[in-house]
Amino acid sequence: MRIRKALATSRVPTALVATTLALALTACGGDGDGEKKTDEGGGTGAAGQTVKLPKLDGQTLEVAAVWTGTEQENFKKVLAEFEKRTGAKVTFVPAQDPIINFLGSKIAGGSPPDVAMLPQVGAIHQAVEKGWAKPLGADAQAQLAKNYSKGWQDLGTVDGKQYGVYYKAANKSLIWYNAQVFENAGASEPKTWDELLTTAQTVYDSGVTPFSVGGADGWTLTDWFENVYLSQAGPEKYDQLAAHEIPWTDPSVKDALTTLAQVWGKADYVAGGADGALQTEFPASVTQTFTGGDQPKAGMVYEGDFVQVNIGETEAKVGTDAKVFPFPAVGDIAPVVSGGDAAVILEDSEASQALATFLASPDAAGIQAKLGGYLSPNKAVDSSAYPNEVQRKMAEALVQAGDDFRFDMSDQAPQAFGGTPGKGEWKILQDFLKNPKDVEGAQEKLEAEAAKAYGD
Repeated sequence: MRIRKALATSRVPTALVATTLALALTACGGDGDGEKKTDEGGGTGAAGQTVKLPKLDGQTLEVAAVWTGTEQENFKKVLAEFEKRTGAKVTFVPAQDPIINFLGSKIAGGSPPDVAMLPQVGAIHQAVEKGWAKPLGADAQAQLAKNYSKGWQDLGTVDGKQYGVYYKAANKSLIWYNAQVFENAGASEPKTWDELLTTAQTVYDSGVTPFSVGGADGWTLTDWFENVYLSQAGPEKYDQLAAHEIPWTDPSVKDALTTLAQVWGKADYVAGGADGALQTEFPASVTQTFTGGDQPKAGMVYEGDFVQVNIGETEAKVGTDAKVFPFPAVGDIAPVVSGGDAAVILEDSEASQALATFLASPDAAGIQAKLGGYLSPNKAVDSSAYPNEVQRKMAEALVQAGDDFRFDMSDQAPQAFGGTPGKGEWKILQDFLKNPKDVEGAQEKLEAEAAKAYGD
């Protein structure tokens, strides 16, 4: 099979990152939501200016992203600050997954957005291969060199040229839980997979379904798999599978799917059973965990730091009602999987280059940081910009990790395999959620689709 090089992955220090994250979350405590206001007179608050931007009066820009709801509204506030400082007019264009297909239709129609926020490394490569993406200019590159670790810069690099600014990052190795449910059940935060299963049984015995799963969105299922696989198979195997240097029929994949079936295969452990989970979109999987008093639809929900945005739509407070622990170790170490969204220029202009420069600066990231539900890989963003202690500790752990992280595996894959609703890995794992006994069948389907997408 064709070898595809995995991006921005180091071979050993994942254990260090896992330890850092565990210590960070342990230090978060439960004494309220830890509100701490950003000094808007300087630093990286809305009024803080560390980068000089040109005057762009009369110029217009369109920025496309798949973000919806609160996440979209918060990003619009960042764009509003860019408008204020430059005089440009910026329009947010709601995109659909897969965003490459969406962009393709826009380009074919002669109306591409100027900048697109791409949620997969594979999508950046596709945009470059199709001739859509334009290299970043000197100012944006200078901000990246100043503010980002090499690993995050490399993720946006193709054939030695810088195309992407990773504006938003995600820690995808977290399990959030309803604190009242845990207290009523006498459950404790687990550190290993076996302890997680024990905790799940304890929650179940108290009369609450253990897990909420947003199975209608296939990407949540790939994230479940990646955490189990990274911890169980180890970083080297993870890199090999991400690059399709080993097939999905490898025994390590069988082990991971078999482990996942210990949760997905117990109907009473998943809110609504498999059928219910497959009809539950990600936002609802969060809100139903933190509504309903001490009898919510589930006691726990797995997903990244961005879960806080959805918790904010309920009456639950992060740090008190809604708490979090690192994804438990399935193997020797706990996993640390990251994801992110990169700004890529499609229409090269002074305005689009200026926006990329702004998004690479701490000025932009500092605005969205204080709004919550957001992490920046930008090391120049002061952690005091984040609105609560949980978020601050996550941000500090992300920055301290430097290059020592594993990027979301499905986001490294060609989008046809790892990033398309109703197809590839998303669809096959949805089918596996419905029938977790068919491990071998799932492996064969995954390998067939991967081989097709990678061109093997």
